[in-house]
Amino acid sequence: MVVSIEEVSSSLVREYLSRKGLKRTIACMDEEQPRTEASINNRSDLRQILHMEGLYKNNKVSLLVVFVPHRSFVEEETCSSQGIKSLPATDTPSTHNQTDFWRDCSESRKELPLNTPFHGTESFTGRESERKTESTQKIRTNRTRRGMMAAPIASTPQTVMEFIKLLLGSSSRFFSNEWRNQGFTFSDDLKYGIMQNKGGPCGVLAAVQACLLKKLLFESADSSVTGLQRLRPSSATRTQCLVLAAAEVLWRAGEEKQATVAIHSERNHFIPTGHYKAEGVLEKFESGALSCILLTISAVLSRSVEKIREDMDVPTTSLIGAHGYCTQELVNLLLCGHAVSNVFDNDMELDSGNGNLTLLKGIKGRCDIGLLSLFEHYNICKVGTYLQTPHFPIWVVCSESHFSVLFSLQRELLTNQDRAQEFDLYYYDGLANQQEEIRLTVCTWKDASVSWNDTEPIL
Repeated sequence: MVVSIEEVSSSLVREYLSRKGLKRTIACMDEEQPRTEASINNRSDLRQILHMEGLYKNNKVSLLVVFVPHRSFVEEETCSSQGIKSLPATDTPSTHNQTDFWRDCSESRKELPLNTPFHGTESFTGRESERKTESTQKIRTNRTRRGMMAAPIASTPQTVMEFIKLLLGSSSRFFSNEWRNQGFTFSDDLKYGIMQNKGGPCGVLAAVQACLLKKLLFESADSSVTGLQRLRPSSATRTQCLVLAAAEVLWRAGEEKQATVAIHSERNHFIPTGHYKAEGVLEKFESGALSCILLTISAVLSRSVEKIREDMDVPTTSLIGAHGYCTQELVNLLLCGHAVSNVFDNDMELDSGNGNLTLLKGIKGRCDIGLLSLFEHYNICKVGTYLQTPHFPIWVVCSESHFSVLFSLQRELLTNQDRAQEFDLYYYDGLANQQEEIRLTVCTWKDASVSWNDTEPIL
């Protein structure tokens, strides 16, 4: 049976929704994407198409999706020793099509055994040479789709322990309830704002919020909406911007070459042994919608544990510190794609005595989103120009143990710094339960200090 990848993806989504009991969602999907004669409506047929009869019996699967760009996959050939149908040829992600990137995360999930080999190259089984079928590449002219391939990442107690040590600092620590219960929910009052339930994961939320605002304010396809109107988005628009922001964060963490998305599972994939105790999350990943934990795990997988350790000044540093707070390394990973420990420009060498040098690693280049820190006021750190003057007038603000967002509606704010001007900055704190916008009007004079003219809410 030869079917298109779209029909397989749709049937997988319908199967997932059916198992979750989401009948209304299935009805909406059937309305937007009606079933055809080629649709797969039988679970047995679906397992047969995916060559999963044996896996279904053994009940040993992995639910991680690895996205690999610049790959040409063959629609009618089988990939690896498991006989999984390969995906159509795809192109490199573009800024305007990152929605498709994230949509494909859920539509193209494959369930594979934990021991399936994946070498990151175009390796096909002997069937290809035996049949000698000419490879076909499906050219897509209507829209650019993401380069991606479903493949497992071996989930073992050892690899999970490395994850926990990197994330939490110790294999005996668990994710706090503040992290477990934190998703991406919008405010009813400020339509663009992501709400934070309790303290802890504010660094992740602020980074995603900043990227969301970049999409909403400066990269929106609707040119008719300008100024303050962009801060009044529809539900569809803000959801799309959230999707684009999350995709951008992971794509940047993967050095714009690949991105890995962690998808939740309903079952454990291994039995905890040795010093590792069941954590309740990393054995199956968090259930439910996109959460702070899933996004953080996905960013780590996209960058890789090894590269993140190399980024840090001290390789044993964790991404989540005391009391569940995000470290600077985690915020830098989400904002800049590198989990460096400092916020100054480039690297710095310090003389440690006896001819020894200590390398302190900083920001490698100008970022799209900036960062400002209250610690600089205390002379504890120095924020470099790469973060002070980002490409877009949006800054994540570090005020001791909390992160929030400061932004402007004027892109030219960063290009006209030499002339006197008056401009507005907007402040958003997802933990403050803001019901109205906070606007700061700033007057600047050349060769003079900045004066805060007024602080008032916008009704």
